[in-house]
Amino acid sequence: MKNKITIRTLLAGLLVTALISSASAADKPNVVLMLSDNMGYGDLGSYGSGGELRGMPTPRIDQLASEGVMLTQFFVEPGCTPTRAALLTGRYSQRAGLGSIIIAGTPSTLQDSEVTLAELFKSKDYATAIVGKWHLGEEKQSLPIHQGFDEYHVGILQTTDCTLYPDGMRRSGIPEAAIAKSQCTIWESEPGKDVLKKGRPYDLEYRRHIEGDIAQASVKYIKEQAKEKKPFFLYVGWSHVHYPALPHPDFEGKSSAGLFGDAVMELDYRTGQVLDAIKEAGIEDNTIVIWLSDNGPATTQGSNNDFLGSSAGPFRGEVGDALEGSLRVPGMIKWPKKIKPAKSNEMVAVHDFYPTLANIIGAKVPTDRAIDGVDQSDFFLGKNKQSARESLITFMEGEVAAVRWKQWRIYPKQFIASAGNPSLMGVGGYRAEGMGYPSVYNIARDPREQWNQTAVSAFVLGPYMKIVGEYQKSLEKYPNPPAFSMTKFAK
Repeated sequence: MKNKITIRTLLAGLLVTALISSASAADKPNVVLMLSDNMGYGDLGSYGSGGELRGMPTPRIDQLASEGVMLTQFFVEPGCTPTRAALLTGRYSQRAGLGSIIIAGTPSTLQDSEVTLAELFKSKDYATAIVGKWHLGEEKQSLPIHQGFDEYHVGILQTTDCTLYPDGMRRSGIPEAAIAKSQCTIWESEPGKDVLKKGRPYDLEYRRHIEGDIAQASVKYIKEQAKEKKPFFLYVGWSHVHYPALPHPDFEGKSSAGLFGDAVMELDYRTGQVLDAIKEAGIEDNTIVIWLSDNGPATTQGSNNDFLGSSAGPFRGEVGDALEGSLRVPGMIKWPKKIKPAKSNEMVAVHDFYPTLANIIGAKVPTDRAIDGVDQSDFFLGKNKQSARESLITFMEGEVAAVRWKQWRIYPKQFIASAGNPSLMGVGGYRAEGMGYPSVYNIARDPREQWNQTAVSAFVLGPYMKIVGEYQKSLEKYPNPPAFSMTKFAK
C-alpha cells in the first residue's frame, strides 16, 4: 500500500508539473518585431504630418498605432547598423564597435561575444527567425544563424544601397567581372547547416519585388509556428522606404507623392499582410507586435529622379547625423488585453526593448557587460505612468555627438548643412567646433532647433556633464573596442 501511495503521489506530482509547464509555455507571448528602413517621423498619418496629408495614406500602420502604445518620443541611433546593434544587444552601438553604418570592405561586424535579443529568446525555448535586412556583418560569427536565429529568409546582409552600385561602377569604367563579384545577393538558411545559401542577385529589378517576398516569408513562418507548441520570436527587417524607393509594379502610381509615396503605401500594405496572418492564425491576443523605424529620413530620393523623400516632420535632421529628426522616429507596441491603447510622449529608446522583452519572457539579461537599455515593461503595461528613461547619448566616430536630457538636446559640436543644391544634413553634413561650450536646444519649444540657448539655459550643462560622466565611468570596467572611422586613421 505504501508503494502504491508513493507511486500515485509521484504520478500526481508529475501531472501537476506538466500542467504548470504547459500553462507556462502557453502564457509566453509570441513576439513579432518589424523594423522599417529610413522611415521618418513625418511619413505616417498617425504621426500627424504624413499619410494622407502627403498623398500616401498608411491605414494599416495607423490602425496598429491606435491599438497599442504609440510612442511620440521614441529614439534610435543615427543609422541602419548602429540601431540594429542597439536593438539586438540593448547597448549603445559604440560598445559593440558598430557605431558606423557597415559598408562592404570595412572591418565592422557583430562579434560572437555579444548576447543578442534572439539568444535571450532561445534561452527560454523560443523558436526564432529573421526575414529581410540584417546589416550587422557578413563574417560567419556575425550571421543571424550564429546569433540566436534558427532561420533566415529573404536575407539582405548588406544595405539596399548596393542595388545602385553596379550602374555607378559601369559608369566608372570598372570591368564587368569585378562588378559581378560585388553584386549583392539574397541569402537563405538551410536546416542543419551553419552557412547561408546564396540566392538570387539583389538588383534594381528585384528591388521592386523584395518587399512582397519579405511579407510572404513572414506570413508563412507565422502560420507554421502558430501550429507548434513553442512560442516564437520573428524579426521582420523591411527594406522600404530606403532608397532607391522602387515599389512593386502593383503600387506604382498609387500615391500622389511619387515613387517614395508608392513605397510607403506598399510598406503599409505589407505590414497589414503580417498583421492579418497573426489574426488569422488565432494568436493575436498572445502576440506582442512591435513596429519601429531604424533611423530618420533620407530626405531626397534623387536616384529615382524624384526629390520627394522621407520627412522628419517638425524636426531637423536626416539619417547619419545626431539631430532630433534623425533619432526621433515612429515606434509602437501592441499586446491585446495587456497593453492599453494610448499615445505617449514619454521617452523610450530602441535599446530598451532588450531588457523589456527579457523581463516579459523571464530571460536573464547579461551582467558581465554594460547594458544601456532600461526595462520599460511597467510603463508599457500601465503600472507606471512615466517611462524609466529621461536621457540618451548618441555617438559618432567614438565621440559623444549628442545628449538628450528631458526636453533638452545638447551638442558638443554643432551640425551644419553641406554646401550645394540640395543642401544636406545627415551623412552629407558637417560637424564644427564651437567656442568651448556645447549647443543647447529646447526641443519642446523649438523642435527645429533654431535657437541655441546655451547662454540663457546653462543649468542644463550640469545634468549633461553628469550623464556623460556616468558613461565615461562605465568604460573603466567595460571599455569599448576601438571606434571605427573612415576619416580618422590610427598611426
